[in-house]
Amino acid sequence: MTIQYLFLVHFLLHFTSLIKSDPEPLHDYCVAETKNSQNIFLNSVPCINPDHTLATHFSTSALSEPGSMNQFDFNVTLSNVNNLPGLNTLGLTMARLDIAANGLVPPHSHPRASEVTILLEGSLLVGFVDTSNRLYTQRLRPGDSFVFPKGLIHFLYNTGISSPALAVSGLSSQNPGAQVSSLAAFASHPAMPDDVLRKGFKMNGQDVARIRRNLGG
Repeated sequence: MTIQYLFLVHFLLHFTSLIKSDPEPLHDYCVAETKNSQNIFLNSVPCINPDHTLATHFSTSALSEPGSMNQFDFNVTLSNVNNLPGLNTLGLTMARLDIAANGLVPPHSHPRASEVTILLEGSLLVGFVDTSNRLYTQRLRPGDSFVFPKGLIHFLYNTGISSPALAVSGLSSQNPGAQVSSLAAFASHPAMPDDVLRKGFKMNGQDVARIRRNLGG
């Protein structure tokens, strides 16, 4: 039994040591080929011939302008391999966050990335909850930064009553993913069973229906 246990521990340690957010690049860069790869499915994006690489592949103005606000009064503009091909295989994503006065980026998580956010304008209350349900919060002023650990639920709330907030985030994955907790629970397709929501959130059927309706579920 002891030998089997030690073997299992060794296997688990070896296995977890191989897990990384994104695979390590094997070249200096791998500029994304986005025009001719529609029918190729990889865990990344194919590369163009390095001889055809240009400086413009490593530059973008995609984050220069705000986007339209959503139902929570915020907008996230992402850099990706379509607007910044030089990001391919580097394990990075950049994001511009525009949050209206009293707007909220609701509790959400990035399953494949940690995130660091720097506030440029306005004021924000930010925070995350760890797996022991301990809440860490901080009020940010322009120039302040905050780190959200990988996979943990976090939020950004503009506490200003009249001024929008502007922040920039960096995430440690080419494809960090984002899952908003409320939308995942109440606006999934197909819908999560009412019994699960009633029992899980200790609410009645009317509350479930109201939240679904408010979130467009």
